[in-house]
Amino acid sequence: MTTTETKPFVPDFGDDEEDRTIAFVCSKGSLDMAYPGLIMANGAIESGMEAHLFFTFWGMDMITKKRQDHLHFSPVGNPAAHMPAALAPLPGMQTMATSMMKKQIADLGIPSVPEFIAHLSEMGAHFWACRLSVDMFGLEREDMIDELEGILNVSDFIEITKDAEIMFI
Repeated sequence: MTTTETKPFVPDFGDDEEDRTIAFVCSKGSLDMAYPGLIMANGAIESGMEAHLFFTFWGMDMITKKRQDHLHFSPVGNPAAHMPAALAPLPGMQTMATSMMKKQIADLGIPSVPEFIAHLSEMGAHFWACRLSVDMFGLEREDMIDELEGILNVSDFIEITKDAEIMFI
């Protein structure tokens, strides 16, 4: 029996322009929600795009020095955790779920959140913090990662990324 390989179908959206920019608004601070923006920014940069990441509300945990390496995964209320709902709130389940997820991530060779951010910075990603969230959480510039380019209000971020595709995570 012979198998033939088929090329994946990629539709033509007429977006072959060379100077494409994408921006990710990272609004969640849980371990499982930290990675989508980082992974997609990595793929965008590898595809030749300029990538901006804007951290707001709980996403600020990803760029706060004291918190970024301590993100958790909570199975409570998360049907994707594949855990009986009655077990999820039991003491120790969040710690166990977080530990298991971190092990799976490491086993796949995916860097930790701080390592991933450093890697993206080296690749040229731009990192921005939301002024409102910084003020709301009582943070200072010194509390945040060195890779951060600045603290912006929303209108400044929109101006910087005015021609970008924007994804909210």
